[in-house]
Amino acid sequence: MAINVTDQLTTINEKVNSADIPTGLREDILTRTSQLTNLVESSTFLPEFDRLVSYVEWVVSLPWNKKSQDVLDLVRAKEILDSNHYGLDEIKERVLEYMSVMKLNTENKENIAHAPILCFVGLVGTGKTTIAKSIADAMGRKFVRIPFGGMGDPLDLRGQSRMHPEAEPGKVIKAVKLAGTRNPVILLDEIDRVTDAGRASIMGVLVELLDPEQNHEFVDHYLDYPFDLSEALFIATANNTTNISTAVLDRLEPIGMPSYSDNEKITIGVKYIFPKVLKIHGIPDGALTIDEGVWPQIVRPLGYDAGIRTLERTIEGIVRKVARMIVEGKTQSVKITPENVKEFVPQ
Repeated sequence: MAINVTDQLTTINEKVNSADIPTGLREDILTRTSQLTNLVESSTFLPEFDRLVSYVEWVVSLPWNKKSQDVLDLVRAKEILDSNHYGLDEIKERVLEYMSVMKLNTENKENIAHAPILCFVGLVGTGKTTIAKSIADAMGRKFVRIPFGGMGDPLDLRGQSRMHPEAEPGKVIKAVKLAGTRNPVILLDEIDRVTDAGRASIMGVLVELLDPEQNHEFVDHYLDYPFDLSEALFIATANNTTNISTAVLDRLEPIGMPSYSDNEKITIGVKYIFPKVLKIHGIPDGALTIDEGVWPQIVRPLGYDAGIRTLERTIEGIVRKVARMIVEGKTQSVKITPENVKEFVPQ
């Protein structure tokens, strides 16, 4: 057994030595493996060994020095934003301004200006998350999302100490690992919806995350070593700002998301959602058409809704019904008209 364990510790050392990780962290781990070598016969060895193996797997999988190259082409960015979103001109302008500042500072070899973090505020279904995804796409960055709805413990963000059984990193470090780069776009989704009990402490972690003077050395309790998040681009969303602490709000630039009129929703449905849903569901070209006069019923099947999420679900429901009809051989094409609309749209 001792020989096998010694071999495993040697393998760990080789993995750590070959990994692209900070020098100080490498030295800490190598010191720990050296100490474990002397504890092979101890009853505490196996639990400590298992914790070390898990820790090393996390450490070597993180993008300590890996970054994606920003694409700061404003023409391309505008095309992506326009192709994914109808209207929202003020928001698009703000994004292009932010990218312009990044571009100038990159060209001048200066530090990137730390503008306030964008925070999209609006009702459910108004497109807060999708605009954040489009920003990441426009900049050529990876996109990851951290949901805050129902979060009640700051350890969810910051992780637990390795001394706890089954400890693991928090949602921030998990998001960075998922992105695979240390400069992703990180969406802090619905930061106003944390629990009342955990609000104050969670807001404290948010202040650290959003503060450029602090986030270059963000310490997750599990890693117990600073991780540089200064080049990550944080974007927040909220239904309203009432439950967001003043300290966090000071670091945010709230931008209101609009409620859509029926006519705007018809345009969004026809030009954006319907073509996308047809493609996702594999409907052949021309196999499903919708009369112009049917769209008012599609955008308001169950009454008024300020967002577009219900609209998207309604269109998806229509397309799924047609997909089944095609697969079952009942038809090869469907045209939805005022006469047959009740067969496809929920009433």
